[in-house]
Amino acid sequence: MAAAAAIPAPASRRGTLVCASLTARSPREMAAEAAAAAALGADAAELLVGCIDGFQPHRDLPVLLAQPRPLPVIVTYRPKWEGGQYEGEDEPRFEALLLAMELGAEYVDIELKVADKFLNFLSGRKPEACKLIVSFHNYECTPSVDELLSLVDQIQATGADIVKILTSAIEIDDVSRMFQVLVHCQAKQVPIVGLVMKERGFISQVLCAKYGGYLTFAALEKGKESAPGQPTVADLINKYNIRQIGPDTKVIGIIGNPVSHSKSLTVQNQAFRSVGFNAVFLPFLSDDVVKFLKTFSLSEYAGFSCTMPHKETVVRCCDDLDPIARDIGAINTIVRRPDGKLVGYNTDYVGAISAIEDAIRASQPIDPATSPLARRLFVVIGAGGAAKAVAYGAKEKGARVVIANRTFARAQDLARLIGGTALTISELETYHPEDGMILANATSVGMYPNVNETPLSKEALSNYSIVFDAVYIPKETRLLREAAECGITAVNGLEMLSRLAVVQFELFTGGMPAPKRLIRDAFMTNTQ
Repeated sequence: MAAAAAIPAPASRRGTLVCASLTARSPREMAAEAAAAAALGADAAELLVGCIDGFQPHRDLPVLLAQPRPLPVIVTYRPKWEGGQYEGEDEPRFEALLLAMELGAEYVDIELKVADKFLNFLSGRKPEACKLIVSFHNYECTPSVDELLSLVDQIQATGADIVKILTSAIEIDDVSRMFQVLVHCQAKQVPIVGLVMKERGFISQVLCAKYGGYLTFAALEKGKESAPGQPTVADLINKYNIRQIGPDTKVIGIIGNPVSHSKSLTVQNQAFRSVGFNAVFLPFLSDDVVKFLKTFSLSEYAGFSCTMPHKETVVRCCDDLDPIARDIGAINTIVRRPDGKLVGYNTDYVGAISAIEDAIRASQPIDPATSPLARRLFVVIGAGGAAKAVAYGAKEKGARVVIANRTFARAQDLARLIGGTALTISELETYHPEDGMILANATSVGMYPNVNETPLSKEALSNYSIVFDAVYIPKETRLLREAAECGITAVNGLEMLSRLAVVQFELFTGGMPAPKRLIRDAFMTNTQ
């Protein structure tokens, strides 16, 4: 087969169904979950009957399959050897699935390992209206493309109406192999459910709609997932706008580790939708950004936001750099030009510096023609990509910049780069050459889940008039809370993000005016 991302999306497709996997412990609760899934906009419900306490087919299936039903259903009675709950002989399970067919279930799922045995058991008794899904699950990895295509052939050979293959992602790049299989099956008109589990496989749950997948599974709500990495019905439909994803949809997203917490996932998707830009913004959990960009190299992967720990490494992946990004030596935004070349930008400094400037202007009268950072002592904690951006921006505004970092050699390197001075973190605790200093934390210290950590003691904060924290989960970090308790103006990371998101949106969309109010409101609401 060709390289992983060298196969484009199919030219035409049928809409991918959103199927809610239901895990309730009683038949009446599961029937209620099906109604709730329908209300959320799901297209089908998977009844995982093995989850029901003391499941008795003749007692419980009539409750689950009573007409009228809110949604078409898949009845799944998974054995323990394939990741389910059922322990016992095959025949009682087969009888339960046959009863589900007779009661009008639209789909029944059976495992490849016993598919031939199940079809022999049925002896032609399968109702014509019921589609048979023959499934294969790999909870360890994602096999090669050739192995996956061989599985497709084996499943088709059983007489399956729908092929289902679920694998697991070790790296996000594994997903590209499943995309190739989806495209192959679409071209051959083979209905297939092809998904990759675990957090690194998350994008498959959404982008299967781009590559022609028959359906995708979703949890009714968080905490009720039937497989690791499964999105919710509401997120698929409302957050990722899966109904509008098709072959021409551009794929944009945030590369980093971690990424699932990123507010940009909600904000950029809302912004794209508000202006009618055909794109989806996804989390790309990647440990190797170089490999990721080589794998997902098609023009339809049109742009990326880049976060920790990749902001410096990704510089060497770009074919061209914006001059400011080149000077800083770190980037947070990548745009793929029409010729396929990657261009790197750094918008971190714009977001951070403008947020700090606005906070100063709001608290004291300032000459509008001059930056309020001019000639101020500006202390940056950190020496990574974000710290470089903040330090560069402050220096450009005329500030006197000091770099403090746990690894003093890195602080020295950055100080030399921008023409500042370097301190150790321990020295920073007693650093007080003048009043009215500005402090900017550009490390991940204090980020969820380590919310009790802070890069500087409360006692040392009294030397500053402005404290900025690039961390935005939680919205109020311990550093900012203690600064506010000292009567210091605190600037949170969301102020930076809302500003840089505007710049990124315009880069991603080729210059479309950003919906600034929507972006700011989305960042500032519903954030702890």
